Amino acid sequence: MKLNKMYGLILLIGFACQPTDKESNDKPLPRIAIAGLAIESSTFSPAKSTEEAFHALYGEDVFNYFPFLAADSSVRKQAEYFPAVKGHALPGGIVTREAYESLMSKTLESLKANLPYDGLFFDIHGAMSVEGLDDPEGDMIKRIREVVGYDCVISTCMDLHGNVSKKLAGNTDLITCYRMAPHEDAFESKRRALTNLLDRLESGKGKPEYKAWIPVPVLLPGEKTSTRIEPGKSLYARVAPIAEQEGIIDAAIWVGYAWADEPRNHAVVMVTGDDKSKVKASAESLANSFWEARNDFEFVAPTEPFETALQMAIESDKKPFLLSDMGDNPTAGGAGDVTWTLNELLNTDEFKKENGKSLIYASIPGPQLVEQALQVGVGKEVEAYVGAEVDDRYAAPILLFGTVKSIREGDRHAEVEVVVEVGNISVIVTKKRKPYHREHDFTQLELNPRDTDIIVVKIGYLVPELYNMRGDWVMALTPGGVDQDLERLDYQRIKRPMFPMDKNMTDVDLNVRWIETSNSKM
Repeated sequence: MKLNKMYGLILLIGFACQPTDKESNDKPLPRIAIAGLAIESSTFSPAKSTEEAFHALYGEDVFNYFPFLAADSSVRKQAEYFPAVKGHALPGGIVTREAYESLMSKTLESLKANLPYDGLFFDIHGAMSVEGLDDPEGDMIKRIREVVGYDCVISTCMDLHGNVSKKLAGNTDLITCYRMAPHEDAFESKRRALTNLLDRLESGKGKPEYKAWIPVPVLLPGEKTSTRIEPGKSLYARVAPIAEQEGIIDAAIWVGYAWADEPRNHAVVMVTGDDKSKVKASAESLANSFWEARNDFEFVAPTEPFETALQMAIESDKKPFLLSDMGDNPTAGGAGDVTWTLNELLNTDEFKKENGKSLIYASIPGPQLVEQALQVGVGKEVEAYVGAEVDDRYAAPILLFGTVKSIREGDRHAEVEVVVEVGNISVIVTKKRKPYHREHDFTQLELNPRDTDIIVVKIGYLVPELYNMRGDWVMALTPGGVDQDLERLDYQRIKRPMFPMDKNMTDVDLNVRWIETSNSKM
C-alpha cells in the first residue's frame, strides 16, 4: 500500500515537471533571413551582365525559388523566415559595378528592415566577377555581416564551380556546395545548408568550433571534373560519408571557376565541425586525394577539333547526334552570340543537299531578325544579321536568309524564339541568348529533336535530359569566352604555380589553414 502511494507521488512529481503544451509552444522559432546573388562570370568574354540578368526576387517571392520552402513544408515550419533578395543570373560576362551596387543596396536595406536574426541562409554561386572588385562574394558577405551582426549564424550554399576565398570562409559559419556535376543535387544541397543551420540553432550549438580551409593549386574546367566519370566520381563519393561522421557538420570540395582571372580562382576543400582531429584529418585527406588525382581528370566525352567533330556527326547513323559547341557555352559564361560555328555549318555542303543530314542549331541571338519575323509571320522569308553583337572576335555577324518555321514568345531568357530554316538546318534565333537544356525546349518550337540527325548546342557537358536523349555525343573545341584549352588563355592574376598551367609543381602545401570563428575582425 505504501509502495503504491509512493509510486503515485513520483508520477505526480514527474507530471508536474513536464512542460505544458502551452509552455512548449511558447519557445520562439528562430528568425532566419534569406539572401544571395548567383552568377558565373567569364572575364575572358567581352560581355557584361546587368541587373536585369539576375531576375531578382524580393520578399515573399523568394520562397518561390526554393521548392523545400513551400508553405506546407516541414522546413518552412521550423523557423520564421525573412527573405531579402535572391537573384540568379544565367552565366555571362563580368557584372557591371552599377548592377552589383544596386542589388547589394536592396539586399542590405531589406535585411535592415527585420533585424535581429538568429541565422541567415546565404545562397550564392561563388564565381561572380564585378567591375573593379575582387572577390565579390567575399565583399557581399562582409557587408551583410555588418548589418546582421556577428552573433548571427550564416550558412552558405554554393556551386562546386565557385571560389572560396579566406574572406568568404571567415565571414560564413556553415558552408557547403553541390556534390554532383551536372548539378542534379542543387536543391538538395541548398536544403542541406538550411537544415544544417536549423539544427545548430535548435540544438543551441551555434557556430562550429572548427573550420578547416585548404587551397588546392588546381584549376580545371567542369567538363574535365564531372562526377559522372572517374576520378571525379570517386573523389566526390567520399564527401558524404565524411560529412556524416560524429563531430563533423559538413564537408565540401570546390573545383573552382576556370574562366575568371582572379587570385581566388582555384580548388578548395573545406570541412566544418566540433571535433578538431576529425575536421583536420578529413580536410587533408580530401585535399590530398584531389591533388593526387590531378593528372587523371579527362574530358567527360570525346573531345575533338570542330572539323573532326562535325565529320563524326555526319558519318554517324545514331540520332540525334549531339555536338557541344563548347567555346561559347552560355551556361559557363560565354556571350552566347559567337557566330564562328554557325558560319562553318552554313558553309558545309552536307546541309545544302536535298537528302542531306538534318541539323538543329541552338542557338544564336538576332533581335533584328526576330523583329522581322514577328512582322512577316510563319511561312515567310526573312533576312537579317544575327550574332556577334557582343563577341565578334572570332567571326562577324551573319546575314541569315531563310524561312520562318515557328515563333514562340514569352520565354524567360530568350523573350522571343524564332526557328529559321536554311537548307537542312533549323537555326533557333533568339531575341536574347538562351541555353537549350531540355527536349521541351525544342518540341515547343515545333521541332522534333529525336528524329533529327544532328543537334548542335552551345553547352559543355550535357545536362541530364540532353544526355539521356543523345544517340551519340562529341564535344567540339570551338572558340569563345569559355575556351576549354585553358593553357592558351591569357591568365595574368591567378596564383602561380597552378596546375595544369604549371605541370611540374613541387612542395605543394596541403595542410589545414584554420579559419577563425566569424567576428568583427575578419
